Amino acid sequence: MNFKKYILFFVLSCSFNFAYGQDFHLSQYDAAALNVNPALTGLFRGRLRIHGHYRNQWLKVADKPFTTAVAALDVNKGKWGIGGQIANFRAGQGGYNQISILPSLAYHKPLGKKKNSMLSVGAQIGAFQKTVNASSLTFASQYVESNGGDFNTSLPSGENFESNAIYNLDINLGVMYHYTNRYSRLNPFVGLTAYHLNNPKETFLGEVNRLPLRFQFQAGSRISLTKRISLTPKVFIQYQKSVEEITAGILGHYHLKNPNFFLLYGGTYRSEKDAVIAEVGAKYGAFEGRFSYDINLSTLKGISNGRGASEFSLTYIFNRPKVYPLEKCPKIP
Repeated sequence: MNFKKYILFFVLSCSFNFAYGQDFHLSQYDAAALNVNPALTGLFRGRLRIHGHYRNQWLKVADKPFTTAVAALDVNKGKWGIGGQIANFRAGQGGYNQISILPSLAYHKPLGKKKNSMLSVGAQIGAFQKTVNASSLTFASQYVESNGGDFNTSLPSGENFESNAIYNLDINLGVMYHYTNRYSRLNPFVGLTAYHLNNPKETFLGEVNRLPLRFQFQAGSRISLTKRISLTPKVFIQYQKSVEEITAGILGHYHLKNPNFFLLYGGTYRSEKDAVIAEVGAKYGAFEGRFSYDINLSTLKGISNGRGASEFSLTYIFNRPKVYPLEKCPKIP
């Protein structure tokens, strides 16, 4: 491990040791519908939606990069949406790994005489498993200053690991409002999600520690500028145990002459000078793919050289009906 990697590993290790348990995040949060809000389950044009997502962070500066993988499937049953998501998170030298399985159910209620608005509520009740390889971790009590400084794993760590695995129930709840009139130039949306309503216990050390609630707010509006161009300014806020994250960005759509083909492009800024995110993508037929890259702006940029995370997503919707020249699906664009 070179000097830069050593320093970065030390900083990230400290973050895991002193921070409360918190969730991973995605830059393309709006692409992973079931991950951002269970109320979006089954809220799309078509019968079946399949989604895959992968994020890789600190690949250039860490021996064990942080990875996030998500796979989801949901079905449109009219006023009901049924589906589920499997997510896997891996992080750090200690082989920390989390697998969560979240079945999802949502109900969609059209509002008004013309039914141009939609109110959706959804819930996820599932479970997660968290594991860690304690023998791969190093602690402050094992650090020695001889030979330029290093960790001596033969020294006692001072920690008493009760278990290397955690299993628990997890409950999430979400609500979402959309203005769905596809002939309108403005299509606003707003949603709120509460995660870990049951405050599941999570500790490897046998202590009293519970995963805190995470609240998530998302809002924005799709703005049709011309028959071919639309923009979606959006904001995304998360709060968990005194830790706050705010992202603000804009996503554009450019529709080509082929009504089944459009391009996506956009940029996002993440709060506290964490990162700026560039994003491109395309939708062709039933497939929509997106790629984004996080450019690091935080205090670690001197070590990372601005290199943050790369992220890919792919969505397939089966049996879509007639595609309109400027599509306005009742979902976060």
